[in-house]
Amino acid sequence: MGLRSWLRRRRGDADGDRAPVPAPPTEADVRDSLNRVNAMLTEANAPPVVTARVVRIARSINDTLPRLRNLGLGSQEGYSVVATATTYLPEAVTAYLRLPRDWADTRPIDGYKTSLMVLVEQLELLGSTMDKIADAANRADAQALIAHGMFLEAKFGHGADGGPQLTLGTP
Repeated sequence: MGLRSWLRRRRGDADGDRAPVPAPPTEADVRDSLNRVNAMLTEANAPPVVTARVVRIARSINDTLPRLRNLGLGSQEGYSVVATATTYLPEAVTAYLRLPRDWADTRPIDGYKTSLMVLVEQLELLGSTMDKIADAANRADAQALIAHGMFLEAKFGHGADGGPQLTLGTP
């Protein structure tokens, strides 16, 4: 055994000593997580102000998921969408739902803000962020459409009357 292999073993870096790295969440995992959050809200009879915001976030995420490839799977936006669905949103909702409802909705905890107000602010931030990411994904598709139109214009152009300059052979 060489010095390097001994040092690797000592640090726990030897082959087989490392814990396997979990696979990144799939679209199905993201949707399952959103469904679990929705089920928690329904079971706890959460206030409509919370449920409406969570529905908005979930809709934006579901609309964006198929477009994540356009943003780049390893992009910051892609990571934010997945993390919002699988971590940020569930943790915020769970923390709120653990509190007694009357206490959470009436007792100030952050200056004058109740737990409900704090949660609504967090959900608003997540919702506006997910909307911005959805807009960026849609803008990428819109830019592709514009680029294709420019290609067609350059390829075929227009005549003076607005019709195509390209003439097809006449019999």
